Amino acid sequence: MLDKQAVYDLLKSKNINFKITDHAPLFSMDDKPNVELPYPEWDAKNLFIRDHKREHYYLITVRGSKRVDLKAFRKDHQLKKISFGSEEELWDILKIKPGHVSPFCLLHDVDHKVHYYIDSDYKHNRIGIHPNENDATVWLQGHDLVNLIEEHGTTVEFIDI
Repeated sequence: MLDKQAVYDLLKSKNINFKITDHAPLFSMDDKPNVELPYPEWDAKNLFIRDHKREHYYLITVRGSKRVDLKAFRKDHQLKKISFGSEEELWDILKIKPGHVSPFCLLHDVDHKVHYYIDSDYKHNRIGIHPNENDATVWLQGHDLVNLIEEHGTTVEFIDI
């Protein structure tokens, strides 16, 4: 499992430029106003979603200021009925606990069960995400993150939210 230091080491080994902001733990976007971030407009939130039969799983990353309408998302992407994944599913598939979810945890998904959707706003801009621990934010270019996730074998799709 990739802890914070392992994420930093991986990014260095891939020659990916990044910056780190250490801060108090953030368990949800509601905690964000208590933390000063250098690029708050590029901070991301992540939603772990599954279909009702628990056959398909999705991680959705969008800018923190955006709201995701799951009914519209389901319709736009022609998905079966969806809801939030459970704490157990999150751990079993992505080896992460609630409040620590990050696109980096997709690297734990050895069976590639999770389809990754990322806000197209990040395609040519920076993104701020947890390094699998919620007491820091890693800032890197969105395309570098997507390349890393695709290199792992995860299906990635840019979306407009």
